[in-house]
Amino acid sequence: MYIASQQELEAFVERARTSSILAVDTEFLREKTYYPKLCLMQLATDDEVAIVDPYAVDDLKVLSELFTDEGIMKLFHAGHQDIEIIIYDIGCVPKPVFDTQVAAALLGQVQQVGYGPLVQSICGVRLKKMDSFTDWSVRPLSESQINYAQDDVIYLPKMYKIMREKLQKKGRLAWLDSEFAEMSDESTYIDDERERFRRLKHCTQLSRRQMAAAREMAAWREIEARKRNVPRKWILTDEQIVEACKREPRKIDDLFMVRGIRERLTTRDARQVIELVVAALDSAPDAWPELPSSGKSEPNVDAQVDLMMSIVRIRARENGVAVPTLASHSDLQAVARGHRKGIDLLKGWRRELVGQELIDLMEGKIAVFIKKGKVCIERTAE
Repeated sequence: MYIASQQELEAFVERARTSSILAVDTEFLREKTYYPKLCLMQLATDDEVAIVDPYAVDDLKVLSELFTDEGIMKLFHAGHQDIEIIIYDIGCVPKPVFDTQVAAALLGQVQQVGYGPLVQSICGVRLKKMDSFTDWSVRPLSESQINYAQDDVIYLPKMYKIMREKLQKKGRLAWLDSEFAEMSDESTYIDDERERFRRLKHCTQLSRRQMAAAREMAAWREIEARKRNVPRKWILTDEQIVEACKREPRKIDDLFMVRGIRERLTTRDARQVIELVVAALDSAPDAWPELPSSGKSEPNVDAQVDLMMSIVRIRARENGVAVPTLASHSDLQAVARGHRKGIDLLKGWRRELVGQELIDLMEGKIAVFIKKGKVCIERTAE
């Protein structure tokens, strides 16, 4: 059903109230804006599929009662951006949620498996993807676009039922509780502009003093991009921020020495940036950011990570869990460096499957060796 009026949308909401599930997908554009521009919303209940045209309805907020109904499970595949759009355009956070991509990693699928491969694996259907990169803002939509949009939600209910049953049989359904709770936490989607500098390309080239300046420039850029609703790179690129901070500029002319900045910033903007940068450069060292891990080889840590990874691979294979889902490389590095708090690997089901075992390995309580070509794990005499 193609919904192109407020009356049709409200009638759908009324019917969907009795559904046990609500499968959700969105089509959007983000090339020219900071916030995603919603172009289409696909919804599926127990009984029907609805394609909602946000350009044709008056108020999408009537959907909020469905998204917040605790009796209706909201289904997504790789739903982070979909939920971000729902928060921005509808003003609510969907709850409860089930994400088939997240769940698939606990059922032997590769981490971040695509929707098409998962549908083929579970439902035996090969999807046509010819409309993946069409312009969803253009109207009218073609029949092939509408069919493509329907496909993105029509298989979610069946996959949810099958995957839920498999997870229950394996005793793993509760393993997803914390991850799905995080997906339904609005704070997950709030980007702290003061931390944005950590994602700058090549930021590791900066000293701590220079990084303090980069923190201010990146935060200013983020606020301006939100205010103007344009991509942050339209304000300043990562490279321009890093190159400017390498110079430790104190005057507008110093800032304009970096290629392209003069064309991007007005004199007023440049003055604001320089004030922020100079204050950061002159701040006390204890106010400067700590340098991130360099990522360079650490012989002791690397050797320990390699040894731990051999155990992780065994436990992942035994339990049918994707290796990166069970233990990320950064978590293994943290354990090797002696950290024990704030690490996903040492929480919940991950700790039960392999996390505690890795701690025991680090404490010499476990030996790893090769016997007849096979990696063996044994507890040592205590």
